[in-house]
Amino acid sequence: MRRDVTALTSASADWSTLQADVAGIGIAGFAAADALLSVGASVTVLDAGDDDGRREKAAILETLGATVRLGCTDSASNDADVYVVSPGIRPRDPIIVSALDRGIRVWGELELAWRLRSQQSPASWLCVTGTNGKTTTTLMLDSMLRAAGYACVAAGNVGFSLIDAVRDDSLQVIATEVSATQMPFVTSMSPESAACLNLAPDHLDFFASMEDYARNKALVYRSARLAAVYNVDDPSTERMVRDADVIEGCRAVGFTLGIPGVSMLGVVDDALVDRAFIDERLTHAQELAVLDDIPGRSPANVANALAAAALARSFGAPPAAIRSGLRDFTPAPHRVACVAQIGGVDYVDDSKATNTHAAEMSLRAFDSVVWIAGGQAKGQAFDDLVLNVAPRLRGVVLLGVDRGVIREALERHAPGVAIVDIARSEPEAMDDVVKAAAGLARPGDAVLLAPGCASWDMFCNYADRGDRFIAAARALRP
Repeated sequence: MRRDVTALTSASADWSTLQADVAGIGIAGFAAADALLSVGASVTVLDAGDDDGRREKAAILETLGATVRLGCTDSASNDADVYVVSPGIRPRDPIIVSALDRGIRVWGELELAWRLRSQQSPASWLCVTGTNGKTTTTLMLDSMLRAAGYACVAAGNVGFSLIDAVRDDSLQVIATEVSATQMPFVTSMSPESAACLNLAPDHLDFFASMEDYARNKALVYRSARLAAVYNVDDPSTERMVRDADVIEGCRAVGFTLGIPGVSMLGVVDDALVDRAFIDERLTHAQELAVLDDIPGRSPANVANALAAAALARSFGAPPAAIRSGLRDFTPAPHRVACVAQIGGVDYVDDSKATNTHAAEMSLRAFDSVVWIAGGQAKGQAFDDLVLNVAPRLRGVVLLGVDRGVIREALERHAPGVAIVDIARSEPEAMDDVVKAAAGLARPGDAVLLAPGCASWDMFCNYADRGDRFIAAARALRP
């Protein structure tokens, strides 16, 4: 008989009879196991690997009272009440399907973190999702909330553990970055406000279909209390809000790069303005900031700033805090950052552009580009991207396992564009990539690393890829 978990809604609940199995002893699994042990649950951690790093973590958890089984199947035991999984495990993975078939509840980081909040003074959640721009928007939101005087932290998919954040009783609000891969199995979360920035094909190797991906993105709005923020220029996000099951009284608030209507934030001349959170919104707009307050001023960053402002304003941040937050904001690495200027050419690192939508947004920021692209395509097609940016392309340098997919799109839709194909597959090949790009570039051009692909075929992660690009670009200096 599995335990009823209905009452497990805060860290103060009685967790002592809960048997929780945790899949994996990585960053997410270790944090989940540690948190569950701290509230008195019985915890078993299962990991198919067995190396020095895992053994070190296992020793810590065992000291705290967990049972750890390394080098074994990570399928949940029949005794488990709850199976806690990381966002890297596909919802249809056999170990998850097996647990569900046996009546075991499956939780991810979001569900567990929500249930572990303080009972007396839980921090509010303002959630950000979308195919692209999540991290930038979340960090902008955090900066705005801090400028407004709130005790805040950015957590979730942004890097800081959400489970650790909810255990900090000093926080008033958490700027929460949410990936679609974290949304399966979330049932309890009820954010104050939530935003979906955009929707484009991504993670199609993780979800069963584009429709499945979109459905999981839309779950961010479920049970939102104050505001459901959507992108006026992306109708799919408006449909999500229209169909969302929110708490009564929750408002739909749009953001647009154009002039805003009522209940929207947008741009008038060079000012970001609010027609949603002011009393005179039928006839007036409140200036929040100007375009020069936004780092980079790219259209993508303006949209990110508007979304962050909508969330911050929904929580009570005054206009002055929006401007101060933007001015104090420090962009995360590897997001459209000019890292070198050599011979009149800008070298721009957007290694975080791991899908076609992000790459196109990046390419549109420049008039003449030598584009560095390729890696693991994740099932994406590149025809629309190439069609839309072909007039901007001075040349293209391709790398990575799926570079042929991009080459074929270029040959179909941009046949006059020079292509250099780098076949080397070791990380050091980035030196050859950057030298080839420099050979194609002319003064006034940008050499842009916006791969449109994942990095794992050649690099440890997108940050490693970006770091190697930066080093190779700066090495070009005479």
